[in-house]
Formats: sequence, C-alpha cells, structure tokens
Amino acid sequence: MALPLSNGCIRLTLSPPARFRHQSTIFATLSPSRPDTVNWVEATSSFFDQDTRPIMLFDGVCNLCNGGVRFVRNVDRNRRIRFEALQSESGKKLLRRSGRAPDDISSVVLVEKDRSYIKSEAVLKIMEYLELPFPQLAFFLQFVPLFVRDFMYDNVANNRYAIFGYSDSCEI
Repeated sequence: MALPLSNGCIRLTLSPPARFRHQSTIFATLSPSRPDTVNWVEATSSFFDQDTRPIMLFDGVCNLCNGGVRFVRNVDRNRRIRFEALQSESGKKLLRRSGRAPDDISSVVLVEKDRSYIKSEAVLKIMEYLELPFPQLAFFLQFVPLFVRDFMYDNVANNRYAIFGYSDSCEI
C-alpha cells in the first residue's frame, strides 16, 4: 500500500504474501545406480595386442566422413592409422572404451591404446599422424581455443547429411 508523506515522498508498505495451503504427493522411486559391469578397456585390449596403430572411428554412411577416410588413406603412406565404422560391432565396443554411448555417431573418434580423442581434438591428432604439412598445421590449429574448434566442428557435423548426403551402407 502507498502512503503519501508530507515531504512529497511515498512510503510503500508491503503486506505479507498470501499463503496457500497446497498439498501434493509424489510417487517416484529412484533405482540404485548400477556400475557398468564390463571393463571396456580390458574388453577391447585385443584390438591393440598385435597392432598398436590408433583406430579412427567414423560414421560409415556419411559421405563427408567417407571422403575424410579416403583422404587420410591417400595421405597416410605409412599406414599409421586403422579405420573402423562407428556402426560396426567393433566400433560400438571402441566407443564404449572411449566413454561414449555405443550408438553415438556424432563425432569422429581416434582411439589410441591408452587414450581417445573426439571432435576437433581427434581431427588434430589424426593430422599429427599424416605426412607433411599436416602435423605442422595441427600444431598451429591447437592454439585456436577448444570451444571455438568444437563449435566449428559441431556445426559441420550437425549438418553433414544435409550438405554432403549419406549412403545406404559403409563404403570403406
């Protein structure tokens, strides 16, 4: 309520808020969290027993991704990188090893024996395995902040089917 004072000011008094009595009952239970029963690093260690080269996981039906794999194969004369489609059973296991959902095809993933890389970090790491001038280019690109690189990566990845199309099956 506003009360005018003699000096031209107005004094405001606020009444206490109205109280409503509202009763509700919530019927919900939380199930206890279950730890993943499979150690995916151990379960996929056989991928690196005989061959320690990193594995590039890619979207097997994406035309952009398949073109990227062809490019890497052509430039990687020493065959330092292996390839596996994200949709394959091996790809799904390696995704889990990398801490990602087995149906997550949103990013290229580079899986090394002891570490995995996603999004722009995977692209830069793949470039380090290639012939000149790509390792030098990767060196300079690492100075671009990760959030900027991943923002650019996500924009291309989210629109890759619309821009580049897709195929019905994996070409590689």
